[in-house]
Amino acid sequence: MNTPLPRRGLLLAAAAAPVLPGRLATAQPAWPAQPIRMIVPFAAGVTDSIGRLVGTEMQRALGQPIVVENRPGAGGAIGAEACARAPADGHTICMGTISTHAINPAIMPRIPYDNLRDFAPVTQLTEQPNAIVVHPAFPARDLAGFVVAVREAREPHPYATSGVGTSTHLAGALFALLAGGQLEHVPFRGSGEVMTAVISGQVPIAFDNLSSVVPFVREGRVRLIGVGSRARLPDFPDAPAIAEALPGFVSVSWHGLFAPAATPAPILARLHREAVAALRQPAVAQRLADLGVTPVGSNPEEFRAFIAAETERWRDVARRADLRLT
Repeated sequence: MNTPLPRRGLLLAAAAAPVLPGRLATAQPAWPAQPIRMIVPFAAGVTDSIGRLVGTEMQRALGQPIVVENRPGAGGAIGAEACARAPADGHTICMGTISTHAINPAIMPRIPYDNLRDFAPVTQLTEQPNAIVVHPAFPARDLAGFVVAVREAREPHPYATSGVGTSTHLAGALFALLAGGQLEHVPFRGSGEVMTAVISGQVPIAFDNLSSVVPFVREGRVRLIGVGSRARLPDFPDAPAIAEALPGFVSVSWHGLFAPAATPAPILARLHREAVAALRQPAVAQRLADLGVTPVGSNPEEFRAFIAAETERWRDVARRADLRLT
């Protein structure tokens, strides 16, 4: 019969127990241990709204506030660099877009970050197609006529976008390449100015996010020529995908969640899980629909491959169109 050890014997036995190799080294502090900073590399707008919407849902599950910090400038490059250089402890994340993580690397020779090496992709949050709209008096009534108008014009038709180096800027460049014609880029400082210019007749054509043009299309103030998605959209069955007339044309804006590259894998997995869970909340899905975007929720490997493909695609467009920001 075994005699129970006295209390002192238990303490000595515990002290003599071997420590498993690596046990102390692998112990990790609780995360998150403080508020999480979400860098949004743009001012107020759709990217900011999506970040705040998803962040509000995520913070409920994570038990710490997610504080949005807007760092606009240089087409999003300033905020993206701040995220890439932040401590990789899971307490800094950032929003990224087609501009910061695909187009900027394609057109900025001295961009201050590597869009693949310096970030850990968490998930693609949303996507939305770009679209072409024209003033109601524009002579081309449909996509086929618009292609002919661009191809046969003696002088390039001007087209408005929300800025140099945006996805809509490169959408116009891609359209001109595929149509075999010319378009003249006229940049503005946002979608509001773009729509004002087209409605007033100052500029006859605009390439813009579909969500930005929809209200004016429904009011009859501009005419929707086509959308940049791969196929027609259920909400706009009469609007052709531009690829129907120009095979290979795809222009879809997107938003994603990122962390600095060395962020620990368990933290990235948790961020991914909570971000995808947020996208699946009915109230979030409805608000995203109101913003004109579609939730995605891809896994990190899929998102990384998508970013690499997008970067190469837009780099090829920029090279062929001789677009470069110095």
